Amino acid sequence: MKRLLLTIATIFISSNSMSVYGQENTLWSLEKCIDYAIQNNIRIKQYELDEQSAEINKDIVIGSFMPSVNLTGNHSWTIADQPNQVTSNIESQTIQSTTLGLGMNVDLYNGSKKQNTLVKARLSHLASQYQLQKMKEDIALNVINSYLQILFNKELVKTNKQQLEYDKSQEERTQELVNAGVVPRGDLLEAQATVAVATQRLIISQNELVMARLNLAQLLQITSYESFDVVDKDYEIGESKMLAHTAQDISDRAAESLTDLKTADVNVHIAEQDVKIAKSAYSPSLQAFYNLGTNINYQDRLIGMELLPSTSEIGYVEGSNQRVLRNNSMAIYGGPNSFFNQFSDNFNSNFGVSLRVPIFNGFSTKNNVKLKKLMLKQIENEREVKALNLEQLVFKAYTDTESALKKYEASNISLDARKLSLQYAKERYSVGMISIFDLNQNQNLYVSAQSDLLRSKYEYIFKTKILEYYFGIPLFKN
Repeated sequence: MKRLLLTIATIFISSNSMSVYGQENTLWSLEKCIDYAIQNNIRIKQYELDEQSAEINKDIVIGSFMPSVNLTGNHSWTIADQPNQVTSNIESQTIQSTTLGLGMNVDLYNGSKKQNTLVKARLSHLASQYQLQKMKEDIALNVINSYLQILFNKELVKTNKQQLEYDKSQEERTQELVNAGVVPRGDLLEAQATVAVATQRLIISQNELVMARLNLAQLLQITSYESFDVVDKDYEIGESKMLAHTAQDISDRAAESLTDLKTADVNVHIAEQDVKIAKSAYSPSLQAFYNLGTNINYQDRLIGMELLPSTSEIGYVEGSNQRVLRNNSMAIYGGPNSFFNQFSDNFNSNFGVSLRVPIFNGFSTKNNVKLKKLMLKQIENEREVKALNLEQLVFKAYTDTESALKKYEASNISLDARKLSLQYAKERYSVGMISIFDLNQNQNLYVSAQSDLLRSKYEYIFKTKILEYYFGIPLFKN
């Protein structure tokens, strides 16, 4: 019954694999996977937006060096009690007026604040570019790791299939020997158990291959992962060119080429500019200005006087006391002057310079400079920590690569030994010197040696890729 269930499971997995992977798939190379991930990864897109924002901020600072020009306009209604120009009675009146102006201001000196701000903006833009490059490198390393995992699982599936075929052939031979009465029935049961274990091992490796493909497809953000597959590539293992260098050589190259330390250096320079910007608040600021304006009033205007037939006494002649009379007159008011006449007649302009000298501001400038200096010291310390961490990572990666190479070489030797041991066990079993249990033990050790060799092979390949990354060899083409 157990054998029947395992056989059904094998058929199900095989048919499922054929339906999913047996179809004609688009095969992805490692370079294609890396390029696609860099172009479509959401986190990379976010860093690209940050880089664009930094560039816009730099343009904003450049624009601050240009004069500022503003056009102003104001129209007002004033309601107040005022004498009537005709009757001289106090009445509530609404007075309208319009004011138009054009002003220009330009900074002549502000303690080099703008110059230092521009330097900071350019450094911030450079830092954003380094951060974007670092994110691309991280994604590329993840893709390489996932890609190699698929290749490892593919080879493991192939090995397990070959082993299952051998175990099945051994089962058939044992069945024939049992039928002929040469070996006991217990040997057949042991052979059947071995086939069951090999079948289970194959199912597990097939599932791991499916999951490895799924992981890479998700990393690339491919939704139709059912048809996703990679190019089968056999990486030749030889003496690593990276191990021909010393760990210190690779560490020195990493300090020059990796964006981590470049970003840290740029952050130090940005903090230095922040100190300079804060110190500029101690300096006086000088600004030039020019204003051009006009105003329009909407009140009635005096346009003439009209003589009245009546007279009024205005005094007496000294000595004769003769009265002095004057004809009465009345003011004649017309509407307000036209808008365009007032616009041209009331033009005015003023220009000059404005000086601002800071004297006392509650020690805010002094304390701000102290804070910026403390931040500079912190960022310098962070830079030193990153340099030390990088050196440790490089030396660890170098040691891991050496260990991976030795592990691979040892696995090769172990596999050769297990292969010879298995061949010897087969010869002894064929003449009845050992039981099938002993033969299966040797077979399992050989399968385990094959898996160890594959695992150590791809571990060494990935460790070598990391060393190449530290050495400054690009992971992809920019």
